[in-house]
Amino acid sequence: MSTDGIMLSLILPAYNEALRLPPFLASVRAWLDGHYPGRYEVLVVDDGGHDGLLAVLEQQAAGWPQLRWLRHPQNLGKGAAVRTGILAAEGELLLFADADGATPITEEAPLAAAIRAGADVAVGSRLISAPGAERSRVMSRALGGRLFAGLARRLFRLPVRDPQCGFKMFRRDVGRRLFSLSSESGYLFDVELLILATRLGYRIAEVPVSWREIPGGHFRVSENVPGIMASLWRLCRRRQWKDG
Repeated sequence: MSTDGIMLSLILPAYNEALRLPPFLASVRAWLDGHYPGRYEVLVVDDGGHDGLLAVLEQQAAGWPQLRWLRHPQNLGKGAAVRTGILAAEGELLLFADADGATPITEEAPLAAAIRAGADVAVGSRLISAPGAERSRVMSRALGGRLFAGLARRLFRLPVRDPQCGFKMFRRDVGRRLFSLSSESGYLFDVELLILATRLGYRIAEVPVSWREIPGGHFRVSENVPGIMASLWRLCRRRQWKDG
């Protein structure tokens, strides 16, 4: 890794997150100023929101040159927002996280350690137990998440237990290659990335992280599950996965 320049890029996809993002940004700034002083960037991708997030970001950026943002003119989906951020990022390590701060920014440290130990991709996991890892999630959501994770793991032979955790880190060249090859824009972009990483022979480390559900999320079972299942079926039918 480079010994100068930007070491870590944090990509935050955001859709109508003007209320939930600022508290997370405060913790992000405190942590990254202490651990990557002058050698990080925070890139927020506003995915076509309409809640005044850009005005909030302009306030946050006063005296904080490491914060910048991009904007989609319309809502394209979380996967599309993360892709835009990853391909625009300049750091040696590329980390994306949920804008609500469900996983504390402090959890970047064990993921970075996994990369330094030889992994190409470090995946945060809510399903691996570890001392000090705290989890708080509505039971029905937790059960649904486990069922989906198990199904995706079996269908695509994924080497991780929790493919959907929104806290993943990549070596710069690996992240850029994976996102340049990916096409999923919605909920299943994580699964597609892991399929690609597995097929390309990248080393994947699954790292336990703390996680807590933050009120105000956009996921609605009745609205989102049909689209998720359709996307899963589409991934299953892709020709390039069939010989895997």
